[in-house]
Amino acid sequence: MSNVFSFTGTIGRDAEVRTTPSGQSVLNVTVANNIGFGDRQQTLWIRVALWGKRAEGSFQNYLKKGQQVFVSGELSQREYQANDGSTRTSLELNANIVDLVGKRNEPAPAQQNHQQPSAATSSPSSFDDFDDVPF
Repeated sequence: MSNVFSFTGTIGRDAEVRTTPSGQSVLNVTVANNIGFGDRQQTLWIRVALWGKRAEGSFQNYLKKGQQVFVSGELSQREYQANDGSTRTSLELNANIVDLVGKRNEPAPAQQNHQQPSAATSSPSSFDDFDDVPF
């Protein structure tokens, strides 16, 4: 039986590549996925591992904090003892797919007061701006 879990999220820490004692490369990155909305919104932190040849090369240079990604793979849950003695749960995903989505969230450059943002670069401030969308 196989399970496939796919989601989009934001990288919380720059990716790291390590080599196992057997010589296999593994790329590790932690991705935040927001679920729910309003007062009930919560963030799930999922540890993502990409193994083998896909973990090698320069891909890790693109997986930086704030980058949005699409991730798909096999999800597992692991329990461990924290330093304070409590039992904690960790979600871990052995990824088959890691794709970049959009641009990295970077602070916008400061604009001078006399400049107005163009229509092409401004973004809607809320969902109310989409009232004329036909679907």
